[in-house]
Amino acid sequence: MAEPEGYRVPDVCKLVGISYRQLDYWARTGLVTPSIREAGGSGTQRLYSFQDLVQLRVIRKLLDTGISLHNIRKAVLYLRDNVASEPSSITLMSDGVRIYACESEDEIIDLVKRGQGVFAIALDKVWDDLSDSVGRKRQPPRAAAAARARGA
Repeated sequence: MAEPEGYRVPDVCKLVGISYRQLDYWARTGLVTPSIREAGGSGTQRLYSFQDLVQLRVIRKLLDTGISLHNIRKAVLYLRDNVASEPSSITLMSDGVRIYACESEDEIIDLVKRGQGVFAIALDKVWDDLSDSVGRKRQPPRAAAAARARGA
């Protein structure tokens, strides 16, 4: 399914649960562009990384809950800036208008107490589900931290 250097468009659509049209539109508008290789003309294919798949799956889940694409773009920017490698404990929550990134149970409880949270997406669970789908093994927390420190 995965090529040594990434995931091709048909596999991405299947793994994420989106149509080719959606993926193409999101790539053309810059929502999620393939981080490994853009299409370079006739006969070449876009190649997406595993992190791209995680972003795409989160986008699909947010769309399924009724969040606007405008607000989803903000969430994707957050993910790009703050979740470059394997997420550990970030949960995205929304009140239907805004998207909140909670990094602790206390933040989640605070949002729920204020009546803010309508739904939640645990990024590490999205990561694990995709890992299972593509046969990737999850790195132990120490190995993931060491990889981040090395810039891998």
